[in-house]
Amino acid sequence: MADVSIIYSSEISTSNPDDSPVIIIGQSSNLVKLPFNIVEGKFNGKVSESTFLATITTAAIATGEELPLWLKRFTVTGVSNKSSRHNAPCRAHLFTKQLKSLWSGSSNETVLIVCKRDDVFALGCAVSRAFPLYNRKSKNRQKGREIQIEFYLTDESDISVEGDDKREDTNEEIVQKISEDDVKCLQEAAYSIRNAARLVDTPCSEMNTLHFINEVKRVGIELGIEPTIIQGEELDAQGLGGIYGVGKGAICPPALTILSHTPDGATHTIAWVGKGIVFDTGGLSMKTKSTIVGMKRDCGGAATVLEAFRAAVKLGFKENLHCLLCLAENAVGPLSLKPDDVITLFSGRTVEVNNTDAEGRLVLGDGVAYASKILQCDTIVDVATLTGAQSTTTGKIHSAVLTNNEQWETAVCQIGKLTADLCYPIIYCPELHFNEFNSAIADMKNSVADRSNAQCSCAGLFIGSHIGFDFPGVWIHLDMAATVHAGERATGWGVALLLALFGVASKCTTLNNLAPSGILESKEK
Repeated sequence: MADVSIIYSSEISTSNPDDSPVIIIGQSSNLVKLPFNIVEGKFNGKVSESTFLATITTAAIATGEELPLWLKRFTVTGVSNKSSRHNAPCRAHLFTKQLKSLWSGSSNETVLIVCKRDDVFALGCAVSRAFPLYNRKSKNRQKGREIQIEFYLTDESDISVEGDDKREDTNEEIVQKISEDDVKCLQEAAYSIRNAARLVDTPCSEMNTLHFINEVKRVGIELGIEPTIIQGEELDAQGLGGIYGVGKGAICPPALTILSHTPDGATHTIAWVGKGIVFDTGGLSMKTKSTIVGMKRDCGGAATVLEAFRAAVKLGFKENLHCLLCLAENAVGPLSLKPDDVITLFSGRTVEVNNTDAEGRLVLGDGVAYASKILQCDTIVDVATLTGAQSTTTGKIHSAVLTNNEQWETAVCQIGKLTADLCYPIIYCPELHFNEFNSAIADMKNSVADRSNAQCSCAGLFIGSHIGFDFPGVWIHLDMAATVHAGERATGWGVALLLALFGVASKCTTLNNLAPSGILESKEK
């Protein structure tokens, strides 16, 4: 993929297809509402209104087809309206897929998205996923290309015009555009989504724990926040036995990094905790030659949390927000954690290690306990590529959500459909499932006895046990093991979800409008 900058615009520009190719994309029901006069300035007189309308009509029927209006410099493509109740109604995944195939890569281009206002955020984010940043190809790298993203909104106008300014009996078109607040929101969200994907796509030789700490410092400098970094032997000294144990066998030391945003007037304290295993060999319970490939992606949760935090603070966040990254390389060496070892996590609870390839829950157990005990967080979200069982439980498009709060469970799934970071709930029932971790010599083992008994839920419950199942606040676990990538590329999954889920705490109107109502207040009632 060529190096591309994405620029969002609130205006529909004029252009010449000979100089700047144009792609018009939208769902069938929206495409047919696009008037010729709105895009006439992009044709430079090369396309007639009748040809335009005929092509739009065909694109609305033949969804997924590439229909050229002017050679291959002006293309129209339709996206299916069909959407089941567990899918994103705007079908954002198809937008990403079709834009990847349509982009010529030869010059600057314009993408005009025809949609409803409620879908602007999801579709704007979908565009960013089509143009990944990481690229080590030695040939055909094209730098300095720009993609300008424009929107035409098909909602019925809610503009009220009174008195002499009433425009009854007139053919003047009222063009609904996205706002400058939308533009700023999309620019920050897209930047973070693409950078989260870059962190995941980058191999461990270029993104070990030390490199990842530098990424934390980069975000800290941008936001004016000094990170807390607990690293190497200091982890052991402070009782963070999970992170230390998993990472002590690697050349680059493990770390817990914390970025804290603490504005005046905050009434809630929120933690986003990310699993940052920069490479997972499985440890001494080693993966096979086929399952070990792609384990650079095991830092997906940390990448999501770091970049979501960056965007949230940049856009203005009114509550206390902490970003905790549990960084380690699960390597094989003379100091590696061994099966049968007993370690003590930050919660004070002891764990008998019966599977060194169940390491993510060990580092996250420390992360959530630190968020609860030291940072006094009342809402804790952990994000992780935790289990292979996630894809067999909720599939390759929907991440799994496990939580102690039913209202938040509903909210996460609702926001998942609005942002196209899809989620589906899994069973929360610790009284039935946590005995899978019974140990004769420690408080628990780290891997289940019966892998056929709600394995994805059990893995999440292990993390939750380190803040306690009687935790009075909200705990949410997001397992993104399969959704972290699509094919050979990372997706940046979860950035848009976290921004919108906590949109009520944002100063950004776009995120406010997406946010579910009442969830941050619900725990006080």
